[in-house]
Amino acid sequence: MHKLAQLDRRYVWHPFTQMRDWLRREPIVIVSGQGAVLRDTHGREYLDANASVWTNLHGHNHPKINAAIRRQLKKIAHSSALGLANEPASLLAEKLVEAANQLNAERGMGSAEWLPARLPGIPRSAFRVPRLNKVFFSDDGSTAMEVALKLAYEFARRTGRGKKPRFLSLAGAYHGDTVGAVSLGHIDLFHKAYAGLLFKSDTVMSPYCYRCPFNRAKPARADARDYRRCNWECVGKVETKFAAQKKRGNPYAAMVVEPLIQGAAGMIPQPAGWLRRVAEIVRGNDAQLIADEVMTGFGRVGQASSLSPVTGNDRSRKHSTDRLEACPTLFACQHEGVQPDFLALAKGMSGGYLPMAATLTTQKVFDEFLGEHEEFKTFFHGHSYTANQLGAAAALASLEILQGSASVRARQRLEQTLREELKTLWSSPNVGDIRQVGLMVGV
Repeated sequence: MHKLAQLDRRYVWHPFTQMRDWLRREPIVIVSGQGAVLRDTHGREYLDANASVWTNLHGHNHPKINAAIRRQLKKIAHSSALGLANEPASLLAEKLVEAANQLNAERGMGSAEWLPARLPGIPRSAFRVPRLNKVFFSDDGSTAMEVALKLAYEFARRTGRGKKPRFLSLAGAYHGDTVGAVSLGHIDLFHKAYAGLLFKSDTVMSPYCYRCPFNRAKPARADARDYRRCNWECVGKVETKFAAQKKRGNPYAAMVVEPLIQGAAGMIPQPAGWLRRVAEIVRGNDAQLIADEVMTGFGRVGQASSLSPVTGNDRSRKHSTDRLEACPTLFACQHEGVQPDFLALAKGMSGGYLPMAATLTTQKVFDEFLGEHEEFKTFFHGHSYTANQLGAAAALASLEILQGSASVRARQRLEQTLREELKTLWSSPNVGDIRQVGLMVGV
């Protein structure tokens, strides 16, 4: 056994790993990578098929990101963001704000023309389009969600939403492993053991068309979202939850969603229009919408124009998709013209190089934390490596690659190839559903 493998077995405790099984075999020790290929201590090569848990966007050892990190390393590797600003983090914040608001700028969202079809009982004025213009940096997806959760909690409390604001999330939700994020999760395998540590949150059914009890369509050899027959009962469940909580006198502070597709729940995609309709309910109840785009962000769900159009009275369809293709979308929410109050980002943010995350929010939320020192309105939260310069430099380089036309075309080709190859699986009688959202797939 290689010496590095021996050291690993002796000292390292791996995440989400049953270590008894791990210790029964020689571990694979990765020593290098190039593109999509990993190499171990014995020179064997492996395809990094899950992109190092959805973090790597452009391949290992990308020359542009390598160069960006080297340039920054010659200046400074890290200085605290507590009381100090730095160059790459400031530039990155600007780029993230531009990307998060890109479709709003292109479409002129906020005008009456762009208000989506509304649900009965929700006033026209309820559907507001917040501009995400404040960025709070952190280290990973869990911390990005923790920031969103704490900000939403305190915002709700300060604006009179209740002494103990409550949160709503989907069945099968997974939003990270810190205590607040776990409290929003509903996968017993991961979360049940820590029940005594957690605050209570509520759950509502996930819109899983293939296994939906309200889908009256007969199973077909196609994506269940395409042949479903229902009356949006899954949306009605969300509306009922909000109404019931409001009746109790303690309205929800926020609803938390993974937009377009739930990952850890089993790659469960939402039917076109679900996210938009749910966003309207959240807005109509004066609650906050938290979008967990840790997994879906940075182009992983494809271009907005590549997804099925929203059904129903969707006024946005009169606009040309050419404008969408000329304006590449990086975030899942943008596929349905939904702008959240909080946008949590991580994983692919640095291109898979360094721990880097961000939580974007609005001026309205930011202003609730402004005050004099003696008012104690400060957001008392942070991390030692928040806004790290090396991570920000890598993220800037990754964004530049990601938004380039070559990367957009490459992702579109990959998406189309994946779609065509997946069709071959229908020949198996064991396959009942194939679900694809961009470059994310469930079978």
